[in-house]
Amino acid sequence: MDHFRGCKLLGRPADEDTAINGEWIKGPGTNFDVVKAELGDLPIIAEDLGEITPDVIELRNRFNLPGMKILQFSFSTDAAPTNSPHNYQSNFVVYSGTRQRHCLGLVSDVEHRARENDHFRRYFRTDGHEVSWSLIEGAFRSVAVMAVVPLQDVLSLGTESMNLPAALGNWTWHSRWQLDRGAIDRLRDVTLLYGRDRSCTKGKTARAGGQ
Repeated sequence: MDHFRGCKLLGRPADEDTAINGEWIKGPGTNFDVVKAELGDLPIIAEDLGEITPDVIELRNRFNLPGMKILQFSFSTDAAPTNSPHNYQSNFVVYSGTRQRHCLGLVSDVEHRARENDHFRRYFRTDGHEVSWSLIEGAFRSVAVMAVVPLQDVLSLGTESMNLPAALGNWTWHSRWQLDRGAIDRLRDVTLLYGRDRSCTKGKTARAGGQ
């Protein structure tokens, strides 16, 4: 569920073109009760990234919805302690990268990301030679109930994006490469090593055991 802020909505005056003077107002958060009563438990993942207030967290936890963790955010200079992999809780889905920010983007700008890069290298005990695989393995060995890895990261393709906000041609990325035997074997190895194959079979929803 994109932009999970079910408790609040950003309202703006009707006579203004932008929301710059908008304000947060109460939203229909408790309508999840109706959804659950009508449809039962649904495999919803709450995209709770960005500036999230306590009432949004309370709503997410009340309905036992797994939130999201992006590994790259762990190495920002202003990252909260809860964003560090060793502080994760199990009811989250962890991503090595996103549609806008793939693994190799972490080290693409040395001048502006020196502190982040140093933190990353020390955290994973690596020289930074294989950034994407360091993050893939970090996602798989975390306690998050589910780990998601974009194909760009498996292929170590760099900083190209599936979706660049406010640009034309979004969501047109296609893989022109087939996974070679080395990538397949490596992905299988980390899957088995960290038990992600077992988590796939424990349940049909993220809350019941992951995929």
